[in-house]
Amino acid sequence: MTQRLHLVFGGELIDPTKNAFKSVDDIHIVGIFPDYESAYNAWKSEAQRTVDNAHMRYFIAHIHRLRDEQTAASLTEELDS
Repeated sequence: MTQRLHLVFGGELIDPTKNAFKSVDDIHIVGIFPDYESAYNAWKSEAQRTVDNAHMRYFIAHIHRLRDEQTAASLTEELDS
């Protein structure tokens, strides 16, 4: 069975129309979740908690898409070569 891991993270953006964080050191890592539904629920909770700050954004990263299990080496493994 393939795991479909998702990372939920967010923070304050420099400009609300862009996706660049004001301070990478202040990025809030909400957590890693085993499925999209639980990641979505965590994302929604954080997004609603910070709704009054237009510069705050939370994202869901599909960690499972970073690795292609069908190939001998994923792109991230090739970077270490």
